[in-house]
Amino acid sequence: MPIIYLSPSTQENNLYVNGGSEEEWMNRLADAMIPYLEATGIRYSRNTPDMTAASSIRASNAGNYDLHLALHSNASPEGEYGQNRGVLVFHYPGSVQGTKAATIMADHLREIYPLPDKVRVEPTRTIGEVRLTRAPSVFLELGYHDNLDDAVWVQTNLDLIARTIVQALAEYFQIPFLAPNAPRQGVVDVSWGHLNIRSRPSLSAPVIAKAYDGAILTILNQWQDWYLVSFDGTEGYASADFITLV
Repeated sequence: MPIIYLSPSTQENNLYVNGGSEEEWMNRLADAMIPYLEATGIRYSRNTPDMTAASSIRASNAGNYDLHLALHSNASPEGEYGQNRGVLVFHYPGSVQGTKAATIMADHLREIYPLPDKVRVEPTRTIGEVRLTRAPSVFLELGYHDNLDDAVWVQTNLDLIARTIVQALAEYFQIPFLAPNAPRQGVVDVSWGHLNIRSRPSLSAPVIAKAYDGAILTILNQWQDWYLVSFDGTEGYASADFITLV
């Protein structure tokens, strides 16, 4: 299953026009994303507010991540305070996967941002979290925190934005988006030895683990005739036809 490095802003001095900081609101957004990430089967590591952009890059590069996702809000240049609106989705030029992820992310954000024509995908070589990460990177600037309308949009739509971002991630990783669900227990019920656990809900997807007859699984979610399961530290998809709920 895919794994991302989630990097909400650590910029506590970037203040929202109506209260709070960029660090606070982007960490709240990351908090809101977690249930959707877990329900969808996207693993994650996350920075902490006491880190910096540089230490977040180092932490990301120390792991083996499929995508680096940075959550930020924007600031208008001097003389334009409060006058700008929009969402920017940055990626590194020439990064095929970064460009693909950024394009998908922008498509989804256009569906919920009040001014969809102001959601833009832009390449950059200047942002460290785009230029210096080993993993493909997407750097989000979710509105302008000096613009009241944008600030209110972020603050009053955290769950919607979180859900939309994870929906975009699911599309990028080619897995179903799933809503949070209470986990259940199940037992493998096969007559031929073991049940394959796959990286996606498809018989053509790679097998990432095997659970033998009688093994107990944690069922995290369901998509059509497939369960998203956790077994022996591995999450993946298994056919619901061969799992008995207990």
